Amino acid sequence: MGWLHTSFLLLEWKIFPIFGIVKNLFAILLMFVVALVPLRFVTFAELCTEPVGVELPPKRARLVVAGDLMQHTPQLTAARQADGSYDYSESFRYVAQYFRDADLAVVNLETTLSRGGEYTGYPAFCSPAEVADAMVDMGVDVALLANNHSLDRGAVGVKRTADILDSCAIERMGVFRDSVDFQRNNIKYIECGGVRFALLNYTYGTNGIPTPKGVVVNQLDSALVVRDLKQIDRLKVDCVVAFVHWGNEYERKENREQRRLAQLLQREGVDVIIGSHPHVVQPYYADSTSVVFYSLGNFVSNQRKRYTDGGLIAEVEVIRCDTVDGLRYRAKAHPIWVLTPGYRILPRSVGDTLTMPAASRQAYERFMTDTDKLLRD
Repeated sequence: MGWLHTSFLLLEWKIFPIFGIVKNLFAILLMFVVALVPLRFVTFAELCTEPVGVELPPKRARLVVAGDLMQHTPQLTAARQADGSYDYSESFRYVAQYFRDADLAVVNLETTLSRGGEYTGYPAFCSPAEVADAMVDMGVDVALLANNHSLDRGAVGVKRTADILDSCAIERMGVFRDSVDFQRNNIKYIECGGVRFALLNYTYGTNGIPTPKGVVVNQLDSALVVRDLKQIDRLKVDCVVAFVHWGNEYERKENREQRRLAQLLQREGVDVIIGSHPHVVQPYYADSTSVVFYSLGNFVSNQRKRYTDGGLIAEVEVIRCDTVDGLRYRAKAHPIWVLTPGYRILPRSVGDTLTMPAASRQAYERFMTDTDKLLRD
């Protein structure tokens, strides 16, 4: 019977060759299905991050922030032109590129603005609208308004400043015309470089000037700050940045209250904290998970005493990588010094070689040495 079975198989193959092909295809298909079964339990994200796959480059955003932009009376005089207009281009000439190259550029505007011509310096600051024009030319995206000089010209000053910044398409934070303005602009959501930011701005006070009816000034009150932070949907925001006007004037170290507030902000989810107000540089602390600049000092002013004649430009690189949980940060501090007359803001790359009077050279070198030592220690 064996010969009969063999003959039958040969007959089956010769007469019906399709049967053999089907059997082979079925075997191949079965092996393919078995190989794919484990992938049923692998997520899309895991597939994207396999070493053999193509890994997407991380998303990066460069945040650049300047300290106190002030306008004392001698600065107004220096900027005034023969025709009565004001020109600040020379003042910002050597630092403008820092802000133009940034993905997000921010300045603490410690003066009110007006187009009226009644300009004053300390103690009640009111500056020409050309300051905002210079900020636009420099590439500034956001003006911080919550500081102790926010109400120097009352409700009118708040409204005029907001109007001028709005006309220049500069975002503003911290002080608002009314409750509607507050609801619209209190938490500023900005996306740049593939990173989604939420920005907030607060001040310790307004030099004792009562807040006019209807106007809103963001006070650095723990309960109010926590309330704002809880409104942020962290599923839609990568990085929370708080700009705070705090600390004691002319103290070169942060105080206990600043440290307490910084810890509170970090517990409530703030990733980057940048401070202003002391008019001198204070230390900064940064690692791959968080950044705190306690005080950037003066960006530009007429203050000429030791430690007050310059400041820092803070640069924070925010890195978002889809293959790693959370963000990563890299921080740099660029010392700057103000050269008079002209109030030219000098970074080290310019100041080290720029020709200047001997007394100015001595002051410049002293500021840079003092700042280096403070940040190093």
